[in-house]
Amino acid sequence: MEELAQEAGITVRTLRFYRERGLIPPPRREGRITWYDSHHLARLRTITGLLERGHTLNGIADLAATFESGRDVAEVLGLGEPTEETPVRLTPEQLADYFEGEVTPENLATALDLGYLATDGDEIVHISRRLLEVSAELVSEGVPLATVLSTGRRIREHAEALAEIFVRVIQVHAADSPIEKLRPLARAVVDAELSMALDRRLRESDDAPDGRRTGAETE
Repeated sequence: MEELAQEAGITVRTLRFYRERGLIPPPRREGRITWYDSHHLARLRTITGLLERGHTLNGIADLAATFESGRDVAEVLGLGEPTEETPVRLTPEQLADYFEGEVTPENLATALDLGYLATDGDEIVHISRRLLEVSAELVSEGVPLATVLSTGRRIREHAEALAEIFVRVIQVHAADSPIEKLRPLARAVVDAELSMALDRRLRESDDAPDGRRTGAETE
């Protein structure tokens, strides 16, 4: 215990307090000897890092419980890593830095449920660097993370439908064409249609009386 406390930069008294609160898992016992490992040290450093970022001990305990209930990265990735997205490995502290003040047990649970995040030992894996950075940018612009996540869930439903349309078209009309050529074409169509749809909705908003949003925009 003394060695672990020294490595973590805390007092033995603080370490005992964390153990009593269940913030770190029990040590491995061999007779009267207790052994701590790198997992315990990583957890202690995470606690320190999150405390420095304004999280409370109760909040950290809730985050840890949520984190430990999440699916591991092998389950989320399934048959293999995404072919066009780059997963990102993060410590809990780094995740907190991306979404300052927004990493709550509720948001963490939602992200884990969506498969945006997965666990790998003491690390968190975000399934897509692009999605991580865009989400962080939206939060920095004032969009609550909870809204970003709920919107992501709704967008996924439409994305699945779009993907099904393109897969059917490919299977019927272009089964012999290389998928590496067809994927960017599918994305280009969706991007162009989304861009034009945004133009239409923004014009409708500008034309609404007193600048009020139209009913479709408030759904």
